[in-house]
Amino acid sequence: MSTLEISFTDIENAIASENISMSGGDLEIGEIRRSIRMIGEFDNPKDIEGIIVKSEKGKIVYLRDIGQVEYGFKDRDSYARLDHKNVVSLQVVKKSGENLLSTIDQVFDILDEAHETKMIPDNLVVTITNDQSDIVKMQLSNLENSIIMGIIFVVFVLFLFLGTRNSLFVGIAIPMSMLISFLVMGMMGTKINMIVLFSLILALGMLVDNAIVVTENIYRYLSQGYTVFEAARQATGEVALPIISSTATTLAAFFPLLFWKSIMGEFMSYLPQTLIIVLVSSLFVALVLIPVIFIQFYKRGENITLPKAKRSLFIAAILLIVAVLAYAAGVNWIGTVLIIFAIIGLMNLAFLSRLALWFQNVGLVWMENFYTKFIRFALSKNNPFYLISGTFILMIITMMFYFGNNPKVDFFPSADPKLINVKADLPISTDIEVTDSVVRDLESRVFELLDPNMKVVESVLAITGKGAVGQNEGFNGRGGSPNRGLITINFVDFEDRDGISTNDIMEELADSLVGRYPGITLTVERQEEGPPTGKPINLEISGKDFTKLLDLSDDIISIVNSENIPGIEELQIDLDKEKPELLINIDREKARRYGLSTGQIASAVRTALFGKEISDYKDGEDEYKIVMKLEDRYRNNISDLINQRITFRSASSGKIVQVPISAVADFEYSSTYGSITRIDKKRVVTIFSNVLQGYNANEINNEMKSIMANYDMPPGYDYAFTGEQEEQEESMAFLATAMLIAVSLITIILVSQFNSFVKPGIIMFTVLLSTIGVFGGLATFKMDFIVIMTGIGIVSLAGVVVNNGIVLIDYIGLVKLRKKEELGIDENEDLLLEDAKECIVEAGKTRLRPVLLTAITTILGLMPLAVGLNIDIVSFLNNFNPNIYFGGDNAVFWGPMSWTVIFGLSFATFLTLVIVPAMYHALYLAKIKFIGLTKKNK
Repeated sequence: MSTLEISFTDIENAIASENISMSGGDLEIGEIRRSIRMIGEFDNPKDIEGIIVKSEKGKIVYLRDIGQVEYGFKDRDSYARLDHKNVVSLQVVKKSGENLLSTIDQVFDILDEAHETKMIPDNLVVTITNDQSDIVKMQLSNLENSIIMGIIFVVFVLFLFLGTRNSLFVGIAIPMSMLISFLVMGMMGTKINMIVLFSLILALGMLVDNAIVVTENIYRYLSQGYTVFEAARQATGEVALPIISSTATTLAAFFPLLFWKSIMGEFMSYLPQTLIIVLVSSLFVALVLIPVIFIQFYKRGENITLPKAKRSLFIAAILLIVAVLAYAAGVNWIGTVLIIFAIIGLMNLAFLSRLALWFQNVGLVWMENFYTKFIRFALSKNNPFYLISGTFILMIITMMFYFGNNPKVDFFPSADPKLINVKADLPISTDIEVTDSVVRDLESRVFELLDPNMKVVESVLAITGKGAVGQNEGFNGRGGSPNRGLITINFVDFEDRDGISTNDIMEELADSLVGRYPGITLTVERQEEGPPTGKPINLEISGKDFTKLLDLSDDIISIVNSENIPGIEELQIDLDKEKPELLINIDREKARRYGLSTGQIASAVRTALFGKEISDYKDGEDEYKIVMKLEDRYRNNISDLINQRITFRSASSGKIVQVPISAVADFEYSSTYGSITRIDKKRVVTIFSNVLQGYNANEINNEMKSIMANYDMPPGYDYAFTGEQEEQEESMAFLATAMLIAVSLITIILVSQFNSFVKPGIIMFTVLLSTIGVFGGLATFKMDFIVIMTGIGIVSLAGVVVNNGIVLIDYIGLVKLRKKEELGIDENEDLLLEDAKECIVEAGKTRLRPVLLTAITTILGLMPLAVGLNIDIVSFLNNFNPNIYFGGDNAVFWGPMSWTVIFGLSFATFLTLVIVPAMYHALYLAKIKFIGLTKKNK
């Protein structure tokens, strides 16, 4: 090019001018107009070599004289291997806000269509790895199965307490409430997800509470001789206000959660939305639909008689015959459902109905009698004061015992990971070939470590360069560079691991790999659950001078490392330092003397090194870029690159001039940073690290906070713990505020209902005392305190606990009012202590069944999820394989919240049945004594 005085511009213009198709307009020939189109595009890449680049003074220069045309590929920027086999890895990333399951289904449809139409050859193997939809589908399936099991448990308890027909009256509230809820959520555009499904499980026990109270009260009125219509009217009217109030208090507990604005708040926002919709729906069903259904379908005496043998056997036989036909037709699930109903009918004939009758006529009667004796004892003499003070002391002891043992505090629950990423960062600007050789060695080491547990490994995908991006990094400047390698280990589903813990595998990988390869930064990361919150250790150093920030961050890392804090994987900074670069310094004055501009010089270097797209080559529907650049042997030689001549025609003389770049510029080796982060206009360097398996992030951060508290930060420089720690502190602060707001709203509702501060005070005191159950249960079973899940569980508990207290205290007031009417006493006067005590005993005995029912149904509704009981209902119905197992991601994820409600509600039931009456009687006793003293003083 230099000898023939040809520039890059000459080549570009020659190719662009020859590779062209253009319309020439229309030509009128007789009565016909023909459009003229000039065809000049290349038919073959070799045609490009025959282009005349320069023709001057009879000398013709073809492109083949100065270069060659290669029909090839771009420089390789990635490598991918699946289980040691070379593959082409295609990553499909869902857009924000779109449905993951729908996206994956569409991908599978495209692949199926490609296979059917032979667009994908039969010998081309397509393997799906890291399919996030599998995890989501499994979680959704487990939650759906938990809902079904919860319904079964709830209906069975209702059957024992209320009998067959009445349990159906209450049980119908479940599907009807959910149907109304789905209609409302559908109109709101809410999509079904794991948060919505868990909300339905949490609401499962609560949504029947109102129906239980209404049905049980109607049944009580019927036992007193009222007609069905009158019983439904009187009973519903009697409890309407208290169940509206109790529902309002529950809604008040969840209402503040709607205003949670952080990332975690957006993630959990479906919980309060769903619960509010479901509980309002259940209130409508209980007050409007249940009485109507009861009037239409209730038959007196039907609830306490044994089923007829002939009728039951006939129905069971019919169901079995239809089931056989369903199996013959291949509709297995219908056959299985019919067989289940037939078996339930036979069990009901054999013993279930007798069990229910015994429980109602013997078990509950014994329970009521025992409760009556116990409550009389609790209300006698000074026992109420002993019980109240003892419970309060127990609360203090329980909290001291739990927090005194320094329980582990985690921000979010963490299950055995389904995916593990081993990420390797070599020095920046490392050639991709070198990086891939290191990743191959690392890959072999990973397989060695996985070998004893390969039966639980589904696939191992290794990616070097582009695409080697961690889960929380996204496609940014730090991900997918030539110096980056990523090995993703995908495990089989939890139920297929035979008890092997992937946490243990991850710990072994971290111990064997991290810190063992000099010059390589290795991190072992688990799949993140929930929304992205940042690294568990994330310390931001901010200030003006970047060099000073780097010095500070290096100093802080040295100090922290010297303390040997256990659990820190490896402290790093979010800055690629020492990125090699070559600076070309242009002498502007010299360049202008030769007639060159800085732009011409820069363009020449860029074209020679990076290349320049100058045209397109079309092959049918495919289009390939024509890129011009120097040959590799010159391109990667600094001397050739800096000594290349820039050829141009002088504007002053009109002659062709050639100027070597070295004549107007020199170069020097240097280094720079990969990227610079600014927050609020301040430069920021972030020190971060993962936490090793088995260690607690909060404990490590507390030690680092102690170190930083004694660290002398220069004026103008500051530090802050961000990432997961920042989100945790914000979430704890919000949940504490939400709890205060919820308690305030509940108190306002109660004061409005009872027109008193004393009765709401009794109920709210039970909310405080219910924490005995929460912290006592966590301490007994040595459970960690999960900030998000346990916190939301306590807030939820506040709304649940008050329900039974409201119904009980309201009914105590109603019984006392009736007693005054019976004795002919004015409603503003006080009853005698014995009469008042008997009213409390009668109200407690009357409300014993609904209080126990509402508590047991809520607890049993959550129990499958709390213990991690997983039964594949669909598989069982289709092929009799229930695939029963305990544990899994859902149990770890939702278990802490479930256990919080279960522990708290279990103890709160005792509070409602014993401590609330005791406090009510103690305050009434104090009131009587105070009035007596006042009269005596007068």
